[in-house]
Amino acid sequence: MASSGSGARRVAYFYDAEIGNFHYGQGHPMKPHRVRMTHNLVVNYGLYRQMEVFRPKPINSALMTRFHSDDYVNFLRVITPDNMHEYLRQLQRFNVGEDCPVFDGLFEFCQLYTSGSIGGAVRLNQQWSDIVINWAGGLHHAKKSEASGFCYINDCVLGILELLKRHERVLYIDIDIHHGDGVEEAFYTTNRVMTVSFHKFGEYFPGTGDVHDVGYDEGKNYAINFPLHDGMDDDSFKSIFRPVIGKVIEVFRPGAVVMQCGADSLSGDRLGCFNLSLRGHADCVAYVRSFGIPMLVLGGGGYTLRNVPRVWTYETAVLLGVEIKDVLPYNDYFEYYGPDYRLHMPVSNMENLNSAEYLEHIKTQLFGVLDQVEPAPGVQIKADPAVGGPSAEPQAANGQQRATVGDMVATNADQTPTVPAFAAPAERVVANISAEAAEAAADMATDDANDDNMDTRPSADHKRAHPAEFYDVTD
Repeated sequence: MASSGSGARRVAYFYDAEIGNFHYGQGHPMKPHRVRMTHNLVVNYGLYRQMEVFRPKPINSALMTRFHSDDYVNFLRVITPDNMHEYLRQLQRFNVGEDCPVFDGLFEFCQLYTSGSIGGAVRLNQQWSDIVINWAGGLHHAKKSEASGFCYINDCVLGILELLKRHERVLYIDIDIHHGDGVEEAFYTTNRVMTVSFHKFGEYFPGTGDVHDVGYDEGKNYAINFPLHDGMDDDSFKSIFRPVIGKVIEVFRPGAVVMQCGADSLSGDRLGCFNLSLRGHADCVAYVRSFGIPMLVLGGGGYTLRNVPRVWTYETAVLLGVEIKDVLPYNDYFEYYGPDYRLHMPVSNMENLNSAEYLEHIKTQLFGVLDQVEPAPGVQIKADPAVGGPSAEPQAANGQQRATVGDMVATNADQTPTVPAFAAPAERVVANISAEAAEAAADMATDDANDDNMDTRPSADHKRAHPAEFYDVTD
């Protein structure tokens, strides 16, 4: 198992059982059911006992317009398979069609996966959790007024915007095989967010993410792209990921990290062409965890159903700092994991087209970009020695303000953010709750999502229950 470093972390986990009910359509590679399969494996490994499990309250459309345009969000809210013939012009305008189809419950689907990311960011802002996991999130291709690459609402961007209310600088890391173009584009002109993407480049969707794309204006040198070729394996990935991320954290000193863990970079993915094992993929997660920076961990791509639950369950264990057995526990989707029924899978013998010379050349170029970044004020961060990374002595914290993210960020980084009601897990996994508390929770669930003054911290005497008492883990 990838080393997860020492030291306990307070981990929160967002999941709504309804996510598995949505379907992009016959033959479409994106299958939300994979999140339900992941949750079932997480439960049957017993990992829920070591983290807080939440069902996020669905956000309203107004919160989506923090980034997305009003007319685009309104379109997503009203479009259905039955009325789409009335919106032919808008379908073309907003790029909704074959890759990003209209399906039953489309807007509710967007609400569910986005709620966990924004709600998780609020938990980090309020210091209720050190790490928050939302495997339903990570839909990184969506643009301000356009669906793209199976993504409709960009929960990554919305989560980062929430984190910027409290944190001066936020780091976005993307290990999906596809370039994180939607997130990079959103923050291309700001120095408060650094985006780092490791991805297949060339004649491959979305076709962006060249090493020379480094940001613009105040955001120049704050977009880091590592373009890769087919066959990327564990050793090669580790040889670039650790030094690049170590250098990024040393220079940028983020207050929080959003990490997109697309599983399509695994060996054998239906749409991918890399050759990473579960251990190689999870080593990236373990390394970022070792710095002790608040983390929002998201899903993303991943189109081979037997692979995705394996890696996200394994990475849940890594984030918790625990070991799990290679032999899979019996679960509701056990037949998917045959014939070996083990967690770890062998990689293929495909050729790695990324030579050591090429990787070193790109790494040197990126180090040159990072050398031009003005060192951020604040406390230097060092990795857990068990995992490795840069080490430095702490310096005095400095509250100096940096540039804002245009009109998208109206909140001063030094300002204590209010806590929107949607961010509270209105339905937390609790046992022995009093009738009064149950009634209060029901009232909370019906409150308006913009009630910014509500204190949503869970009561100290709430006890976690088995997920079966809260979720139907057999569905």
